[in-house]
Amino acid sequence: MIQRFNDVTIQQTMIKFGTSGWRGIIARDFTFDNVRLAAQGIAQYLRAELADPESRLFKRRPLVIIGYDTRFLGREFSLAAAEVLASNGLEPLLCNRDTPTPVISHNIRVRKAIGGINMTASHNTAEYQGLKFSTSNGAPASPEVTKRIEANCASLLERHWAFKGAVIGTFQCKTFDPQPAYFKQLNQLVDFAAIKKAKMKIAVELMYGTGHGYLDALLEKAGAKITVFHNELNPLFGGHHPEPDAHGMAEVSRFVRSGKAQLGLGLDGDADRFGIVDKDGTWLTPNQILALTLYHLRKNRGWTGAVVRTVPTSHQVDAVAEMLGVKVHETPVGFKYIGALMESEPIIVGGEESGGLSVKGHVPEKDGILACLLMAELVATERKSLGQILKDLARQTGEFHTERINIPIQPASKGAIMTKLGAGLESIGQFKVEKFITTDGYKFLLPNHEWVAFRASGTEPLFRCYIEAKSAAHLRQLRGFCRALLAT
Repeated sequence: MIQRFNDVTIQQTMIKFGTSGWRGIIARDFTFDNVRLAAQGIAQYLRAELADPESRLFKRRPLVIIGYDTRFLGREFSLAAAEVLASNGLEPLLCNRDTPTPVISHNIRVRKAIGGINMTASHNTAEYQGLKFSTSNGAPASPEVTKRIEANCASLLERHWAFKGAVIGTFQCKTFDPQPAYFKQLNQLVDFAAIKKAKMKIAVELMYGTGHGYLDALLEKAGAKITVFHNELNPLFGGHHPEPDAHGMAEVSRFVRSGKAQLGLGLDGDADRFGIVDKDGTWLTPNQILALTLYHLRKNRGWTGAVVRTVPTSHQVDAVAEMLGVKVHETPVGFKYIGALMESEPIIVGGEESGGLSVKGHVPEKDGILACLLMAELVATERKSLGQILKDLARQTGEFHTERINIPIQPASKGAIMTKLGAGLESIGQFKVEKFITTDGYKFLLPNHEWVAFRASGTEPLFRCYIEAKSAAHLRQLRGFCRALLAT
C-alpha cells in the first residue's frame, strides 16, 4: 500500500513472519513505517492476551524487552517499536547496547516480561534487517502467534493506519544492562573451572556481531588465552555474510592450523549460531557439534533426558543417543518447534543442522555462545581434540557423511516435482526407500541408516536437498541421484 503522510510518500507492505521472524531489505521493505506497523500488530496481540482470562498473560505487568544487533539503524528501529508499544499502554525496556539473541531471550524469562522484540536479521547480509518476536518464555513465537500478528497488521493496512512518532531516534525509552543475568545463567551451565585448569589457547571469531563482550569476555575470565577476530562494530560485516560456516571461519581455521590456538570458536551476527574449528583447522559441522554436545552432557556431566533434532539434522545424533540410552525426538525445521518440546519435557540438548543449539535448564532459543563454551569445556575435560573424540565415537557408531546442497529448478516445474515427491518413491537410484516421512518436506529413509530429504525454498526456485550416507562413495552416488530426480 502506498499512502501520503506528513507530505511524504511511503510504502507499506504486508508483514509476513518466516522461520525466524520478519525480514526485509533496509529502506525498501524494512522501513520505519513498516516497523511501526509490525509493532502495532504485536501490541494488539499482547493487549488481547493481557485481557483474556484464559491466557497466561492475563493481568500481567505489560513489560516488553527490546533489543537489536549491530546492523544499520538497529537502535533507531528499536526505539520506533518502543514508542508504538508505549502508546498502547505497554512498558518497553530497551537493552543498553547491541545484544545477542539468547541474552534477550534469557532476560525475558528473568524479568517475567510478556514478550520481546529483537531487531536482527541474524546471519543475513548487511542490506537486510529483521524483527523477531519472542513470547513470555523467551521462545520464538509459534506459527499460531505470528498468524494473529500478521492478521492484525493486515487489518491495520486496510484501515490505512498510520503513526505519527517522534523524530527518529529521539524517543526516550528506559534501558537496562542484560549481561549480568545472562552471565549468572552461564555460570550455572558451563564448567568454567575445567576451562581454566586446561589453560587453553582459543581463537574467537565475532564477525562484527553482538557476541563481542560476551564470548570473549567469558573465556578471558576463565583464564583462556584468546585471539579475537573482528570484534569491532561494522554494520557492513566486512562485506560478507556474518555466518560462522566453513567460509566465514576460514581466517580462524588458518590461524588454528598454524598452531597458534588449539580451538576456534565463532558466532554469527546475533550470536545465536555457532562455528567450531578443531585443532587441525577443520571446521566441524553443526551436526557433529550437536552429537558431541549430547555425548559430553550425558557422559561427562551425567545429565538425563531426551534429545531433540529437526528432520534434516544428522542421524549421527541418533546413533550417539542409542549408545548412551537416550530417547530421540524429531521436529519440523525451526527452533520454535525444538523450544516447544524443551519446555514440555526434560531435554538434554536440542539442535538443528543450521547451527542452533540449546540445553536443559536454559532458554528455548538458539544460543551460539553456550555451544562454543561447551565445546571448550569438552576439550578441557577430555584433553583430546574434538576430531579425536569424533573418531572414537565413529568406532562405536560408524561413520556419517552428511551434505546439504541447493538444487535449482525451473519455476514452472515446482508443482510437478512436489507432487512426485509427495506421492512417495520406491527408490532413489539403486537405494530402496524403507520409510517415507512428511513431517517437514519429504524425507526418505534408506537401508543402513542412510537417507535423503527435500525441502522447497519459499523464496527461490530451488530445492534444498539433505543427504546422509555411511560412506563417501554412497554420498557421491546419492548426490547424483538427487540431482537427476529433480531434473526430471
